[in-house]
Amino acid sequence: MPLDKTLDTKRHGGPAAMLGWTVLALPLSMSVLPAQPALAQAAAADLTLKRVLLSTGGVGYYEYEGRVSGDATLPLTVRRDQVDDVLKSIVVYDDAGGVGTIALPGNEPLKAVFDGLPFPPDALDNPISLLTALKGSVVRATGNRTVEGRLLSVQPETTTLSSGATTTRHRVTLVTPSGLQHLILEEAESLTLAEPEKQAQLDRALSALARQGEQERRTLSIRTAGTGSRTVRVAYVAEAPLWKATYRLTLPAAGATSGDLQGWAVLENRSGADWSGVELTVVSGNPVTFRQALYDSYYVARPQVPVEVLGRILPRADDGTVPMAAESGYQADAREPPAAKAMMAPAPAAAPPPPAPMGRALQRPETPGAAQLAAAESTEATSQVVFRAPQPVTLASGESLMLPIVARSVPVTRVDLFQPAAHPRNPLAAVRLDNSGAGTVSLPPGVLTLYERDGGGAVSYVGDARMGAVPAGDRRLLSFSLDQKLRIDRSEQPGQTISAVTAADGVMTVTLMERQTTTYTIAGSVGEERTLVIEHPRRPGWSLAEPKGSTPDTTADAYRLPVTVPADGKASLTVTLERPRLERVVLADLSADQLGAHLSGRALPPALKTALERLMTLRVTLAEHQRRIAGLEKERTEITAEQERLRDNLGALPKDSDLYKRTLTKMSEQETRLDALAKELAAARRDSDAAQKAVADAARSVKL
Repeated sequence: MPLDKTLDTKRHGGPAAMLGWTVLALPLSMSVLPAQPALAQAAAADLTLKRVLLSTGGVGYYEYEGRVSGDATLPLTVRRDQVDDVLKSIVVYDDAGGVGTIALPGNEPLKAVFDGLPFPPDALDNPISLLTALKGSVVRATGNRTVEGRLLSVQPETTTLSSGATTTRHRVTLVTPSGLQHLILEEAESLTLAEPEKQAQLDRALSALARQGEQERRTLSIRTAGTGSRTVRVAYVAEAPLWKATYRLTLPAAGATSGDLQGWAVLENRSGADWSGVELTVVSGNPVTFRQALYDSYYVARPQVPVEVLGRILPRADDGTVPMAAESGYQADAREPPAAKAMMAPAPAAAPPPPAPMGRALQRPETPGAAQLAAAESTEATSQVVFRAPQPVTLASGESLMLPIVARSVPVTRVDLFQPAAHPRNPLAAVRLDNSGAGTVSLPPGVLTLYERDGGGAVSYVGDARMGAVPAGDRRLLSFSLDQKLRIDRSEQPGQTISAVTAADGVMTVTLMERQTTTYTIAGSVGEERTLVIEHPRRPGWSLAEPKGSTPDTTADAYRLPVTVPADGKASLTVTLERPRLERVVLADLSADQLGAHLSGRALPPALKTALERLMTLRVTLAEHQRRIAGLEKERTEITAEQERLRDNLGALPKDSDLYKRTLTKMSEQETRLDALAKELAAARRDSDAAQKAVADAARSVKL
C-alpha cells in the first residue's frame, strides 16, 4: 500500500518535532497521491460525529464525517486518557484522496519539563521556596525603595509585636554593585526576575503545572490530500462503559402459551462529547480487546563500551653503564643463536588494545508492558448480535439512555424448579422461555422482571430473574419466586453389588457396582396439577441408571428430571446413580476375620466360596501355630530375665549357705526348661512354616 511522501525536517517534521508533537504516517488509498503542499497551507475542515457503536467488549466505535475540498486538515479532539486507544485504532476513509500524516501534541511528562529548569517542582509551593531555589538570579524589588541585585539569601526572622504576639518575616539579601542590600519581603510591593530567560523558565513551569492539573484533551491534526469536494470519514475505537441489557416478561393468563418480551439496552455517554443525531448501535458479542501504552515514550537499551585510548609506554629507569676493558665496541657474532640477537634488540612499542568489535549485536529493546487481554464473558464466543436504533439519537455527554432492543412474543411454559441448594423443601416458581421462531436472534445476558396478567387483564409484579445469554433456538429456565404450595422430601440410600469376580495367581479381583439412590416424594398443590423439574446433582464418574429409558436435559452440574404432580395428590421419583469400582485382594495376606467378612458380606460364586472357606480354615490353623510360638518365646524371655536376677543374688550370698544352694538348684531347673523350650520352639516353627506354605498354596490354587 503506497504511503505519503516521507516528512522531512525541512517540510513538515521540523516544527512538529521541535514543539514536542507526535507525527503518525498513515497508509493512503491504493492510488498514488500527487505532491502535497505544506501543512500550514491546507484548509481546515470540521468533523461531525455520525455513528456510535457500543460493544459488550467494553469499547465503543466512534465515526466522524467531514466535508472537504482539495487538501485539508481535519482536527479531532479526544480526551487525554483515550489517546492510547486512538493511536491503536484510528482509521481514515477518503475514497477520492488520501491521508498523509496525523500529528498531535507530544506526551511530555512533568518531570521532563523540570529537567531543563533550574528549580524542582516543589520550589513552586510558595514564594520562599522559589526564591531559595533561584539563588544567584538577578531580581528587582520595588516598594519604599527600588533595589536590583543578585539574590544571596532569604532568612526568616521572628519579631515580637507591641501586643506581645510574634510574627515571622523574611529578610532578603541582594548583592548589588554598591554592596549587600537588605529588604523585608513582606514590605516589598513587587519582586520580579530581571533576567528574561529566567522569567520565561518560570512561566513555562507554571504553564506545565496548570496543564497537569486540568482534564487534558488532545487535538489530532489529520492532513488529507485530494482534489474536488468529497466526504472524509475518521473512526477509532476507545474504552467505553459496558452497556447492560434488561428485560420485562409479561406472563399470560392461565392456559396461554406465549408471553410478551421487552428488552432494553442501558448505556451511558462517557465519550467526552455530545451525541447529536448519531446513528447508535449496540453489539453483544465476545471481541478480544486490549490496551497498549502507545502514547508513552520508550527507549531502546543499548550496550555501553569503554572509551578507546592508546596504550601507555613506561620506559625503564637507566642504571648507568660499565665500560668494556678489551674492546671499544661489540658486534653480535653471526653464529649467535637468534634468541641472543633478540635479547639484544630493542623492545618493540606496546601494541594498542584491539578496537571494540563494530558488528556487536544490540541488546533486545525494551518493549511496552504486556498488553492485558479483556475479553467479555459470553456464551457466543464466535458471533455477535447487532441492535441498531431505529432513529438518530441525541445524548449529552455524561447522560444515560435506555434503548429498546427487543419487543416480541415468545413461547413460555410455567414450571416449578427444585434446586436443593436454593431451598431444601420447596421448589422455585419458574418459566421456560423458548427463544425460537422465524427471525429470532440471540438474546444478550441481563436481568429480567416478570409481570403476570390475570383473567381480567390486570397486571401484577411477580419477581425478578437472572437470564444468561440465550442463543437463537435455545431455551432457558427462569426462576423468579419460591413456590410454597409444593413440598418435597428426600431420602438417600447407598449400596453396592458385585457384578464380576475373578481369581488367579493368588489375587482376587472383584468388580463392584456402587449405587447412590435418592427418592423424592412430592406433595401436590390443592386443586392444581403441576409440572416439576428436579435438578439432581451430577457426580464425576457416575452415570444415571434410573429413571430408565429417558434422556433428560442436563446442565454443567445437574440432571433436569421432569415429574408431573397431580392436584391434591402425591408423586415420587427415584434417581439412581452408579459407577463401577475394582477391588484387588491378595488372598494370602487376608486374615481369618477378613476372609470371614468377604464370605458373609457378599454373594460369591459357590466355587470361590468353597475355596475361601478352606483358605480361612488354613488361616485359623496358621494363627494357632503363631500364637503357640509367641507363647513359647514369651516364656523363654521371662526365664532368661529371672536367671539374670538369680546370678546377681549368687554374688551376694555365702557359698555355704542354704539359700545359695537353693538358688543353684533353681537355676539348674530353669536351664532344663530352656533346653525343652528350644526344642518346642523349633517344632512350633516347623509347624508354622508348613501352615504358611499351605495357606500360600491354597491361595494360588484359587482360580475362577
